[in-house]
Amino acid sequence: MKKKPLIMIVILIFIVVLGIGIKQYNQHDSSPIVPDMENHTTNNEITNPDELSETENATIEQPNTPAAELSKEFSNAIQNTIKFFSGKNTQIVAIGDSLTQGVGDSTGQGGYVGILDNQINHEKKIASFENLGKRGNRTTHLIKRMEEPDIEKSLENTDIILITIGANDIMQVAKENFTDITYDIFAKERIHYKERLHKIFSTITKLNPDASIYLIGFYNPFQQYFDHIKELDRIVDDWNYTGKQVAEEHGAIFIPTKDLFINGDLNLFADDHFHPNEYGYQLIAERILDYLVVD
Repeated sequence: MKKKPLIMIVILIFIVVLGIGIKQYNQHDSSPIVPDMENHTTNNEITNPDELSETENATIEQPNTPAAELSKEFSNAIQNTIKFFSGKNTQIVAIGDSLTQGVGDSTGQGGYVGILDNQINHEKKIASFENLGKRGNRTTHLIKRMEEPDIEKSLENTDIILITIGANDIMQVAKENFTDITYDIFAKERIHYKERLHKIFSTITKLNPDASIYLIGFYNPFQQYFDHIKELDRIVDDWNYTGKQVAEEHGAIFIPTKDLFINGDLNLFADDHFHPNEYGYQLIAERILDYLVVD
C-alpha cells in the first residue's frame, strides 16, 4: 500500500480540524469523520474487507433522494412513523458523538434527533426523545459514559436506542500516527475498534435486552474536495463493515448514510464543511425512519 496518499489524508484531516478549531481536541471534542464513497455495491451491502484485494474498495449503495422530492419523501416517512408509533408511548434514546448531539445544525433544532422529535410529535406527543450525544466521543468514552447511573437508567428504560460512534476513533488513529501513517495502522486499530463495539453492544443488551438498537454509519466529508484519495474510502468502508458486522451479531441494525452525502443538488454540510447542516441531518433522519418502521 502506498504511503503518499495516506500522508495526504492526514494532512487534510489536520487542515480541516485547524479550520474548525483546535480547541475541540483539548476537550476531547474531535469531530467525527463519517465517510462516503465513490463506488457502490448493490442492495445496500457492505463488502467484507477481508475479501478485497489491495485495489478494491468496500462500498454500500443507496439510491439518492432527489432534492425536489425531499420534502414529500420526508413527509411520507414521518406519517408512516406516526402511524407505526401511535398508541405505543415509544421511548427513544440517542447516544454517541457530535452527530447525535447535532453539531452543525444552524437552526438549533438538534440535528437528526431534534428533527425526528419535532416532526413525529408535531401534532401529538407519541414518542419521547432523549439526546445523549456528546461532541468528540470515541468508543472508549462511550464505554465509560454507559457506567454513569443516569445513562444506565436511560438505556434501561427505553424502547429504541440510536447510536453514532467510531468516527472519532478514526481521527484518533490519524492524530497518533501523523508522522508514519499507513493503511495497515488503520486496519490494526479496526480490530480494537471492533472489540470496543462488542463491549458497547454487550453492555446495552445486558442493561436492556428488549430494546431495538440501531448503529448509524459514517459518511465522508472529504470526498467533496478530495475524491481521488482512494485509501480513505477503503478505510471508511472497512470500518463501516465492522460496525455492520458487530451490530448484526448483537441483533442490532446498521443504518448506512454515506451515500446520502453524494447528492450534488443540495449543500448538505455546515459552515465547517465537516458536519451536516440541517439538510444533511434531515436526510439522516429520513434514512433512520426508513429502518424504524420496518422493524
